Amino acid sequence: MSPPTLTAEKPHTARDKILAAAVTMIRTNGYAATTVDDLCRAAGVTKGAFFHHFASKEALGVAAAQFWSQTTGAMFAAAPYHRPADPLDRVLAYIDFRASLVTGPLESFTCLAGTMVQELFAASPDIRRACEASIFAHTGTLEADIEAALERYRVSGVTASSLAEHTQAVLQGAFVLAKARGGPEVAADSLTHLKRYFLLLFKSGKERIDGQ
Repeated sequence: MSPPTLTAEKPHTARDKILAAAVTMIRTNGYAATTVDDLCRAAGVTKGAFFHHFASKEALGVAAAQFWSQTTGAMFAAAPYHRPADPLDRVLAYIDFRASLVTGPLESFTCLAGTMVQELFAASPDIRRACEASIFAHTGTLEADIEAALERYRVSGVTASSLAEHTQAVLQGAFVLAKARGGPEVAADSLTHLKRYFLLLFKSGKERIDGQ
């Protein structure tokens, strides 16, 4: 079975074609290096069509972050890591699922929001806020399972929100390392360490419950 990919369904409208092109091109080349002309050529639309839908390139960047959240959010919502009955198993399955995505060229698995916010956090407050919303909205989808796991295994001293954010920090850092190294292996190693961290954090509680 082929690994899942962070791609959207085939776009149909001119707006969605531009946004899909932006996701691919910004992940590959960065925001500054991606021009409006490049986007129009890749999307097969006119410059007039671009400015009909987006008042500026910055507006396109904001919309691209939102489009990214919508399309990847649907994929994560349907992913198999939600199936296990035990909340800890769901969290571990999530990490395994993210690891299954770390394959192929860098632009196929790295995060659009993470890519843009690293480049534009000071230059464009609007894009920074859109990327913040995208990243932390996904982080929020992990909190209920982590909270349930903390309660079930009586782990104290940490919060679900902090663990969810740590998970996202490892993912975003892993993407940066992969870009620096020029390949996915270092990112895959980071996710292996992340899973090991969760196993160690929950180890005593799991052993106590399994031993009952």
